[in-house]
Amino acid sequence: MASVTPTPKKIADIKLNLLRPALTSHFAVTIPKPIGGDFDKFLKDNGVTLNQGKLNLLCSEATLPGSNLATFEINDNFHGVTERHAYRRVYDDRIDLTFYVNADEVGSYLPIRYFETWMKYIVDESIGEQADKNAGSEDREYFYRVRYPEGKNGYTADGLTVTKFERDYTQTLEYKFIRSFPISINSMPVSYDASSLLKCTVSMSYIRYVLIQGSNKAEPQSTTKSTGDPSSPNFTATPQQLAQINTQAFNSNIDLSSVTGNITPGGVPFNSAGASQIDFATAANLNLF
Repeated sequence: MASVTPTPKKIADIKLNLLRPALTSHFAVTIPKPIGGDFDKFLKDNGVTLNQGKLNLLCSEATLPGSNLATFEINDNFHGVTERHAYRRVYDDRIDLTFYVNADEVGSYLPIRYFETWMKYIVDESIGEQADKNAGSEDREYFYRVRYPEGKNGYTADGLTVTKFERDYTQTLEYKFIRSFPISINSMPVSYDASSLLKCTVSMSYIRYVLIQGSNKAEPQSTTKSTGDPSSPNFTATPQQLAQINTQAFNSNIDLSSVTGNITPGGVPFNSAGASQIDFATAANLNLF
């Protein structure tokens, strides 16, 4: 490979390649539910009302995962050389998610209650008085039996995702985590000192992740077609035609007092209070259609 010769760089090159860095504050997290068919009932029995959208939004901090290659050494195949050959890809053993803890009248402390209940579901803890196969959680003879991770009542979940995007929403990286479940909830100190936001940090285990690389998304073009007679009161104009009509109306000496029809872009009436209208016959004479 030929070496690179240093050359002067133009300001335009620097702006193009260096002045648009990715920002850490633009991301979205999707929290899944375990595959167990009785998990929803378990939530209800524990008094947890799940609002999936709110839980996703409460995630204030996440980590883009990493991995490494496990290697083994080969010595003396070549004199004085130590080689390393890869034989396995090793993933991080967990991902940490930090949530703001809400204090709504309905569904308060949602992150704490949801993940506590999920962990309770994993070890199949009994629920108070309804315990029929194990002792109740507050019973002195309390015990539990951990569920199997897969199957009809498994506790792992597919669907945990962390999506990194930018302000224009055109570039994305999506990390999908396979067979995830919570393994720890960090302690959350409270005190009489100056108040601060209560946060809950949960560590999720998974076996591997899949990286889905998004592509640049072009701005969608309108597919609305003009139908019917432009002079008809129920005519539906495309956004482009509407823009042309408005431009001509405000840049010419058209009498806006004589209105014979309504423009309805996308089916929404344009003749609302304060909106200007023009005669469709005049618009046709201006070659706007």
